Amino acid sequence: MGNIYTELTLIIVLAAGLSIFFRFLRQPPVLAYILAGVILGPLGIIHLQGKEVITSLAEIGITLLLFMLGLELRFSELRSVGKVSIITGLAQIVFTSVVGYALSIFLGFTPITALYVSIALTFSSTIIIVKLLSDKKDLSSLYGKISVGFLLVQDFVAIIALIFLSGFTVGGSLSPLEIFTIILKAVALFGWVILLSWHFLPYLINKISHSPETLFLFSIAWAFGLSALVTSPLIGFSIEIGGFLAGLALANSVENYQIITRVRPLRDFFITIFFVTLGTRLLISDFSEILVPGVILSAFVLIGNPIIVMIIMGVLGYRKRTGFMAGLTVAQISEFSLILMFMGNRLGHISDQAVSLVTFVGAITFVISTYMILNNNYLYKVLSPFLDIFERSNIKEKRVATEKIKDHVVLIGVRRMGEGILEALKKDEKTKIVAVDFNPDIVESLKEDGIISFYGDIADEEIQELAQIDKAKLIISTISDLEDNMLLLKNIKNLKKKPKVVLLALEKHEARELYKEGADYVVIPHIAGGHHLAKLLVDDNRIELIEKYREKDMKDILS
Repeated sequence: MGNIYTELTLIIVLAAGLSIFFRFLRQPPVLAYILAGVILGPLGIIHLQGKEVITSLAEIGITLLLFMLGLELRFSELRSVGKVSIITGLAQIVFTSVVGYALSIFLGFTPITALYVSIALTFSSTIIIVKLLSDKKDLSSLYGKISVGFLLVQDFVAIIALIFLSGFTVGGSLSPLEIFTIILKAVALFGWVILLSWHFLPYLINKISHSPETLFLFSIAWAFGLSALVTSPLIGFSIEIGGFLAGLALANSVENYQIITRVRPLRDFFITIFFVTLGTRLLISDFSEILVPGVILSAFVLIGNPIIVMIIMGVLGYRKRTGFMAGLTVAQISEFSLILMFMGNRLGHISDQAVSLVTFVGAITFVISTYMILNNNYLYKVLSPFLDIFERSNIKEKRVATEKIKDHVVLIGVRRMGEGILEALKKDEKTKIVAVDFNPDIVESLKEDGIISFYGDIADEEIQELAQIDKAKLIISTISDLEDNMLLLKNIKNLKKKPKVVLLALEKHEARELYKEGADYVVIPHIAGGHHLAKLLVDDNRIELIEKYREKDMKDILS
């Protein structure tokens, strides 16, 4: 089969079909792409002739992936993720690398291969985790915010590693002089790109942004052009790093989100080819040689990485539930791990067998960790008695027992919708309020106002006990996490005295499930907003009411 068009069609059709199947299994599409490559390569069902062309297209996929990463990442985000995310992210990378290196040496790998493998095991997939947490509606939870924060730190470190690696020539040594040269060139490149991003590129992008087609074409031309420049003999970095720098240069432009939207489909097409190419490189004939090391390293990623995160977060003062939930998010390797091995193989530092090993580890950890994260509450309930060793006495999520109260209102989630509800409840001085929120600043502010408040997630049974839900007359949850709300309702079912429960749902089918489980009232924001607006518009005094509500809302917006 020598027609490259026919071969590309076959790759895309097979990858698309497997991706649909894996979607039903709730697995990431990366697995489908790798399996498509295995079918097209090692299994020998279909032999591809245009492998060199397809490999070149795969490299374009990595370039566009890093171009998008450069567009989306901002160094200011490292400050916004918080100290705990930075410390956890860096500490996890160090400890995982050290333990992974020792384990790889024990398994008989050469020092350079062990170094590559250990670094590959440290990175976790931001794309997969954000997708899973979004599906579970856990992105706004305490552990979700911490997890996304330290995954962002991992991404920054991964980029630094790829930049460092790309400076070596094929078969190049790791001499101190070469290392110094790479660092010097990297600093000079970054400085030049930052200058362009501040002064020249925003002006140029603004001039051409009126034409979406021109903006898209310029963005691709800029990415490919800078990549070509970076790979020149004078500079000597890889085209992938050129793509990242090109994206970073455009990140400060106002139109960067428009560029991201238009480039994403093109990136997805080429990155599919990259993962298919990885699958074609799996050495099925030597599978027996990578099976045992692959299972051992997979076990380390699935069990060891979460334990490392739980230890770090325990030392930082977080409770065992928060540490456990965050730990599960590092129980798989990253796309960057596969890119790292791909580049190392291209440079001649590591063998095809090492690439196959890490790809095999990726396949195992992608599958198992997905189900671990989707069922994290059940896993925590089963393992909770064994996790006390990860909780220290210097707990940051402090939960001081309150005096016995009854007939109070428990408000879960004080931001956004919760703010208005809290203000309404405070107007009745006889109403006792207990607030629960995962934002420590909000909790401290509430305590200063004399409101009993706790820092954490309502799904934690200890929080429910401290909030004394068994004595409450009303529970209001403004969080949209269906699983947390369902767990809350199940616990309330076991109470002798059941409070009234008002919950929030984003979709009708979620509201039906909550009502079925026993909720007294479920707020669906778009329906409630529609009813409110309809009532306002049919009122005889609608003009006056519109002005009244506008003034009131403007005060809330500006406060």
